[in-house]
Amino acid sequence: MAIQNWSDDITIVELSDDPQFTEDLDALMDSVEKRPTDVVLNLSTLGFINSSNVAKLLRVRKVMLAVDRRLVLCDINAQVWGIFLVTGLDKIFEFTSNVAIALASLQMEMTGDEDDAEKPAE
Repeated sequence: MAIQNWSDDITIVELSDDPQFTEDLDALMDSVEKRPTDVVLNLSTLGFINSSNVAKLLRVRKVMLAVDRRLVLCDINAQVWGIFLVTGLDKIFEFTSNVAIALASLQMEMTGDEDDAEKPAE
């Protein structure tokens, strides 16, 4: 698995097919529970996704929500995207077309949060 700490607040994870997929997500959950960061899941090398993989992704999402961090999935091929559409998971996960857009989205939100914190109370 390629886990890259892109910054203090953002981790990029490149997922691949099973059996590595399950191990990668387990390691990610351990990492996020120890030190919460926003996470970009790059699925560009993921050729397929099964029900076990979907369940694992839902557990990761639950952990991310519990630590109040964002999870962004990106670079999804047509076959995997079809599974997300058919199952309705396209409505509960956040998606971008590539890692650069995911990083920009996360950084813009962080900048917005900092700006909000600097504004005086009215």
